[in-house]
Amino acid sequence: MCGFTGFFRADSQTADESAAALSRMTDAIVHRGPDNGGGWVDAETGIALGHRRLSILDLSCQGNQPMVSGGGRYVVAYNGEIYNHGALRVELESAGAAPPWRGRSDTEVMLAAFERWGVADSLGRFNGMFAFALWDRNERVLHLARDRMGEKPLYYGWMEDTFLFGSELKALRAHPSWRGEIDRGALALYMRHNVVPAPYSIYRGIRKLLPGHLLSIRFSNRRREIPPSREYWSARAVAEAGVRRPFSGSAGEAVESLDSLLRDAVALRMEADVPLGAFLSGGCDSSAVVALMQAQSARPVKTFSIGFREEGYNEAEQAAAVAGRLGTEHTEHYVTPGEAMDVIPLLPALYDEPFADSSQIPTFLVSRITRRHVTVALSGDGGDELFGGYNRYSWVQDIWRKTGWLPKPAKAAIARGLTAVSPEGWDKVFSTVGPLLHRRLRVRLPGDKVHKFAGVVTSSSPEEMYRRLVSHWSPESVVLEPGEPPTVLTDRARWADVGDITRRMMFLDLVSFLPDDILAKVDRASMGVSLEARVPLLDHRVVEFAWRLPLSMKIREGEDKWILRQVLYRYVPKDLIERPKMGFGIPIGAWLRGPLRGWAEDLLDEGRLKRERFFRPEPVLAAWREHLSGRRNWSYQLWDVLMFQSWHGALRAEAIRK
Repeated sequence: MCGFTGFFRADSQTADESAAALSRMTDAIVHRGPDNGGGWVDAETGIALGHRRLSILDLSCQGNQPMVSGGGRYVVAYNGEIYNHGALRVELESAGAAPPWRGRSDTEVMLAAFERWGVADSLGRFNGMFAFALWDRNERVLHLARDRMGEKPLYYGWMEDTFLFGSELKALRAHPSWRGEIDRGALALYMRHNVVPAPYSIYRGIRKLLPGHLLSIRFSNRRREIPPSREYWSARAVAEAGVRRPFSGSAGEAVESLDSLLRDAVALRMEADVPLGAFLSGGCDSSAVVALMQAQSARPVKTFSIGFREEGYNEAEQAAAVAGRLGTEHTEHYVTPGEAMDVIPLLPALYDEPFADSSQIPTFLVSRITRRHVTVALSGDGGDELFGGYNRYSWVQDIWRKTGWLPKPAKAAIARGLTAVSPEGWDKVFSTVGPLLHRRLRVRLPGDKVHKFAGVVTSSSPEEMYRRLVSHWSPESVVLEPGEPPTVLTDRARWADVGDITRRMMFLDLVSFLPDDILAKVDRASMGVSLEARVPLLDHRVVEFAWRLPLSMKIREGEDKWILRQVLYRYVPKDLIERPKMGFGIPIGAWLRGPLRGWAEDLLDEGRLKRERFFRPEPVLAAWREHLSGRRNWSYQLWDVLMFQSWHGALRAEAIRK
């Protein structure tokens, strides 16, 4: 796991000037690779590649990058892991295509694969998480590629006469040519999604490479041109093929197949020359990963969790129970509100662009605690999108069936009635007169869910209901000059043809919410403390198998992730796992009314909002007042504004320092 960056500049810049600029860029991402740094410059062609290394496999200098291929054709700077590098090494040797190996790194195998099979064919053979910049010295072509699911980031774009690329925006910003301008269309998308979704970034002209894509650029005198990227693996094609050719065996055979696939996916990700462990929340996904790790380990697996004292947010007790049953070496830490809030000033630099999933805070905290003990941690992300874990997968069809026929005025009356009671009021109702219903809902803090239901009940279709559920703000209501560009969420031509609304929601989450929010959050939080996070549930073979499963094996009689639970129950008793779905959150709503109130009011100052001219003050301040009153919980929407304001303030302070 590492970080890389680089640039192309066709003018008469000297090798020393290029090396100095490259050094500033790699220094900006030293946290991604504290063990070694290197650069490779070809002043004649104008290309420069830089790298920071976090040593995981082959800790010797033979694994350092940028690395030149054995035949001399390719130079690579790369971030990630090719988990099947051992099998590829054997295949290359058997074909007589292996170079004299210098070491044991997967980077060397990657380069040998490119020389043997070419770039596109090699990508189809790799099982891993990766992003890389590859310079073809013969053809003078720069290849940029990103893994199938989008676990690793890659930004790129022209800035004046320089083409910049790298793992994080802070590396691009370190180049002397940088002149970043905020893209208001991207800001509109951010306010809808609470992240800036790919292929956009918060800066005009800078983009994120889409997951499963390869971009090949042959530089010429026609500056500032970027050809379209090519898709070497398609989540849409996988989803449609799975629905057309579903798994035909019994439920028992499906459980056995998934168990076998997950065992192998986990085993591949347990290879490391440094200490390794796992995040453990006690939920289904992380417990399944840890169970399969422990089943294949001769010693106790190191597991890590954090807890909160606030009611409704503590998962540590559940995690400790699972760890005790599996016999792991478990570390837990109870976080104080002060510790959590101390993370907030770090967030603008950690994410480089506005990012407002508040679980970024506990994700960073558990990563920091984990890094004190290990260098690699396996994570359970991806299970919800693949196996039907989000409540909306059950609720949208159910709500539409029960309310879709109602006239719009009746729906509006229902919404007004539900929001007349505060979320805290609904929580009290459920805890006193509706405990059975509360357990059936399988959610914490049901009052928030009641208000969320009120926000979608007036929808005119299931698709609109889903869009509302995954939207925070309607950008046109709050962003000045929004101009919201298209995304997979709004362009139905890009939706997979997978039948019912539940499968469509799962597909859209897989290609948008998962890479843009969940995986970006895990990458920045873990790499911010030099920790490699690996995600076995997103092995592409598991993804392809999951799409072949009938929906009845994912959601059965109101139980989510049914098939994944059956695998888990082979290792852990059912009663240890059964509990309301919690997610991974913090009591941000209460903190905004309490210890964070002063900080928030400064960022939401009406005069400041008017001067900066990004947001309409009226809807923002109305939400703030209503939130403070306790009548509504607007914490998610307010966190969007606060994270942008915090990021923008840090950006201005950086500009002043320069």
